Formats: sequence, structure tokens, C-alpha cells
Amino acid sequence: MKVVEFICMTCGKTIKKDEMGRRTRCPYCGGKIILKKRPKIVKTVKAI
Repeated sequence: MKVVEFICMTCGKTIKKDEMGRRTRCPYCGGKIILKKRPKIVKTVKAI
């Protein structure tokens, strides 16, 4: 099972899904703006 992580835009901390529970606020600072952490995948597209 993958661990889903979020980043708080207010304090910059990484938050795991199980730390948040059902809330949509940062458990550290109470910030409301939280982004889902995405893996950095580089895609190459073949030009026609």
C-alpha cells in the first residue's frame, strides 16, 4: 500500500494521510492549504 503524503503550504511540513484523519487542515499549524505530494516523473514525448 502506498503512503499518501501532503505538503502544508503554510508551514511546509510533510503530512501523511493517517496523521490528518478526516480533517483537511494541517495538524501542526492549522493551515488550510494542503497539496498532494506528487512524484517527479519526467516524460519524454516523441515529436512527429
